[in-house]
Amino acid sequence: MARQLRLSLARERPASLDAFARGASNAEAVAAVEAWPAWQGGCLTIVGPQGAGKSHLAQAWAALADALVVNRDLADAGAAAGRPVLLEDADRGVPPEALFHLINLAARQGGGLLLTARTRPVTWPSDLPDLRSRLNALPVAEIGPPDDMVLEGVLRTFFRDRNIRPPDEVFPYLLARMGRSIPDAQEIVRRLDEAGDEGFRPITRVLARQILEENQELDL
Repeated sequence: MARQLRLSLARERPASLDAFARGASNAEAVAAVEAWPAWQGGCLTIVGPQGAGKSHLAQAWAALADALVVNRDLADAGAAAGRPVLLEDADRGVPPEALFHLINLAARQGGGLLLTARTRPVTWPSDLPDLRSRLNALPVAEIGPPDDMVLEGVLRTFFRDRNIRPPDEVFPYLLARMGRSIPDAQEIVRRLDEAGDEGFRPITRVLARQILEENQELDL
């Protein structure tokens, strides 16, 4: 069977709220992010499980707000004054004094702070009473495991980034059988792309079935 000629090199797509795949599972978090800059105290925390799309949404906001993206060691937090800041995985151990400083800066002119985490700030450990009160008061938006609408959206995006246009029947087939996270979607697209290139095969339900069965064998 002839296969459409395409480039196999994946493209990096700039983060964008307009391009973010939306559904019921992330509607609350998307609405909260889009309310920027009218966040309470200039802060917002996106909370959800791994693979739900927190980082994708946060990076899209960072691009929109021209935010400073800081690491968890907060070594570069000194440059945060007067500009929005993104800190991911904030519940996985950050210097408490620096985090307290970032939260305070967020309420000032030109500031802002978006945090991502798997757990709510009220559960984060802190021995600093002032930080404890700040964490307890942080606004939170939840993002759930991706629903079918979100997963189909990200599948289409990942395929498009690789210049692939599968037939529509491939998507419900994958959605009924694949893992339920955005990294799972990215991995299945990568494997389909590689398998198609190796065998000069089109991306069809037959190939999708083969790749999914191989995944099941690897998990055994």
